[in-house]
Amino acid sequence: MSYEGWILLTASLVGLSCGIMGTFLILRRVAMMADAISHTVLLGIVTAYLITRELSGMHMLVGAIIAGLLTAVLVQWLHSLGVQQDASIGVVFTTLFAVGVILIATKVGNVHLDVQHALMGEITFVPWNTITLPLLGEVPQATFILFIVLVVVLIMILAFYKEWKITTFDAALAASIGIPVLFMHYLFMTLVSITTVASFDAVGAIMVVAMLITPASAAYLWTDRLSIMLVLSALFGVLSAISGYYIALWIDTSISGSMAFATGILFLASFIGSPKHGLLSRYARPFTVAKE
Repeated sequence: MSYEGWILLTASLVGLSCGIMGTFLILRRVAMMADAISHTVLLGIVTAYLITRELSGMHMLVGAIIAGLLTAVLVQWLHSLGVQQDASIGVVFTTLFAVGVILIATKVGNVHLDVQHALMGEITFVPWNTITLPLLGEVPQATFILFIVLVVVLIMILAFYKEWKITTFDAALAASIGIPVLFMHYLFMTLVSITTVASFDAVGAIMVVAMLITPASAAYLWTDRLSIMLVLSALFGVLSAISGYYIALWIDTSISGSMAFATGILFLASFIGSPKHGLLSRYARPFTVAKE
């Protein structure tokens, strides 16, 4: 596959995984958990480096996932004590991210591990960091990891689709019929953490947040059915990735930034033109009723 093809495939895998997970984040009204986790994983990465003194390897992924889960646990704990959900997210997010930044500044020193790389990412470097796989040959490591994550996400969503649906829309009903609501919550946050960590290593936290929130928000404007919303959100994520890449080539700018920008353009188009909840349909509806 060509250099351009690997970039597009990697970004599309991010769009698919984040689009699917973002649907449930939006419906559960915890969209900013995406922002929190994508930043607090920095603490896990720094901690893993301080323990192993190595900048690559599975330990970095494990450290980041643990930090993501720690974020979810602390947010849930504060919320159970009576703190509002958004306030809980804000407190945990800023505190853990600040600890990560302080550790980088005081402990890591001159090692090539910086906040800007974690936030912005650089997808153009993805095709150069490869691993060798049987039958496939050399494949970018980030692409392979993202493919595995997408498979895991699809399996978990399909295997527990009924449980995800009930716990998302009516947690009290789910608990009354014996569904372990708290377990499903932490399982969901584990999937969000894994998706976020696998994605932001290639494209940066900014694009991950955009891909988790914006395509799902756009899909929400087009349908009231969960299954259709999942498909639309995933497709919007891929469309944003591909169009963002060509926007970046056109104006010669950051690829990840352009992909995030493309998600905003797509949401704006949906907000205006969606036949179900779009701005134009809202204005047209009273005139239609009056005419009838």
